[in-house]
Amino acid sequence: MREEMAQREEAELRRSRQKPRSPEGWGLLLALWYLAFYKPIITESHLRRKNIEFIFIRFSAWQYAGCDKLWAGLVTTLCDSIRHHFGALPLSVYHVMGTRPRFASGFSQKEWVLKRGTCLKLWGMLFVLAAGLSILLVALLVPGVKDHHALKVVGSAVTSLSGSSLALGAFSILKNLLVSEKQKIERLTNSERFASQLGFMSKVRSEVEVLVDFLAFMEIFERRRLRVVLEITSLDICYPEKVAGVLNAMNTLLSDANTPFIFILAVDPSVIVPCLEQTGCMKGLADNGYLYLNRTVTLPFSIPEMGARSRLRCLEAAVQTREDLMYRIITSNVERRRAKCRGAPAVPSRREVDAEAVRCIHEAFRCLHDGADALARYLPADATHVRRIVNTIPITLRLLLHRTGDAAAPSPRAAAAWVVLADRWPCRLSWVLQCLEDAWQSQPAPDFGARSLWSIFQENVGELSALRQPLHNALSLDGDAELFQTFLARDFPFAARDARAFLGVTVNLDHSIRHKMGLLRGLDRLQ
Repeated sequence: MREEMAQREEAELRRSRQKPRSPEGWGLLLALWYLAFYKPIITESHLRRKNIEFIFIRFSAWQYAGCDKLWAGLVTTLCDSIRHHFGALPLSVYHVMGTRPRFASGFSQKEWVLKRGTCLKLWGMLFVLAAGLSILLVALLVPGVKDHHALKVVGSAVTSLSGSSLALGAFSILKNLLVSEKQKIERLTNSERFASQLGFMSKVRSEVEVLVDFLAFMEIFERRRLRVVLEITSLDICYPEKVAGVLNAMNTLLSDANTPFIFILAVDPSVIVPCLEQTGCMKGLADNGYLYLNRTVTLPFSIPEMGARSRLRCLEAAVQTREDLMYRIITSNVERRRAKCRGAPAVPSRREVDAEAVRCIHEAFRCLHDGADALARYLPADATHVRRIVNTIPITLRLLLHRTGDAAAPSPRAAAAWVVLADRWPCRLSWVLQCLEDAWQSQPAPDFGARSLWSIFQENVGELSALRQPLHNALSLDGDAELFQTFLARDFPFAARDARAFLGVTVNLDHSIRHKMGLLRGLDRLQ
């Protein structure tokens, strides 16, 4: 993500010749000036900007596992991190004087419009303050006028009223400077009186909306897109009720269409799903945690099992942290392997690989858009599942090209069909893959790789039927069974060797389902 950020920054600088701004040094004074006296406008040129800055925030749920409201820890971490990133002063001034960005009317390219009302009020108060001070000084210092108490009263009243208005604004900024959003939310969560009211969540929501509007303001000021990336870890070692609370908080923050948040949820589904099914948030979803996750996660990425090279890298990394092991021997092996790599033929440049990946991605999407193609008939009706498929196809194709190269990679249409298969029938596909894995481990016949997945499924469907009860929730994820037969038997007759090639890059399939099937199958054979 950092590499993507740097590349987009360079490309946008070449396109627009405008350098991005930062609220630091002189930039801070400029940001405060715009916050106080200008309204931000979302123009067409701003919408065309492709440069982006990711604000990374790490949230370890285990650190807040002891508190009653774990989701509040997520929101306070978000507020506190944004405050530290931009500074307390710009956010405090925005609370008092900031204006939410609005879209430009027509084709205007002006990104800032003067707040005439604010300027008139400020100049009016300064004029009244100067007039009141003048009257007061005249009443106090000019001989012959000192005895007129009426002038003293008028001057004092005018000065006090105008000065108090300015002091009230400065006090509001100072208050927001000293009391952060994190402290406000913590105060709300600690109050039983607020927690028992229906407006409690709306108060927390309003604090988050101010942050969202502030980020939109800073996007226009910095001349770049801003996205807050929250990495949520250690959620699978918390209590079930708190797991559900964090996921509900995520859905609340992502409820707006143009929300600037990206959540990276690093969890083990085999642990999270039972936690969700034990809580009351599953009512209406047939107590199925898999359905809840499918409706929450828009880009699933199940990490495949490590290959031989990855295991060697992990071993090398682990050995390098141990000084008491035979470090020199391992180091010499690493150097020998690197020397062999230097003698290998030249690999394509990153730009060439990216160009080939983009071509494959476009070809795959053309197949999805083509109404005459059989693949288009298998697209789900649910918009969330369509978004998952669209997000997963580019990743799958890039991983395929990285692992196999241009020549040996399957066709983009086949890769797109495999992604659709994993999204529409995750349980049945996991069963076929588990049967394949068991068959490969038992040294099958040489022509086993040419067997179709549908024939393998037919051969083992009786065993799957016997395991319907423990696999009930996983089976409910699958789509129409007749369409599954048509998909594998007629339109896309994948073979065992194809499944083996795709398995290492299948990121939209929950591998915990397959592991559970392997365990149940092993126990059934023991009986």
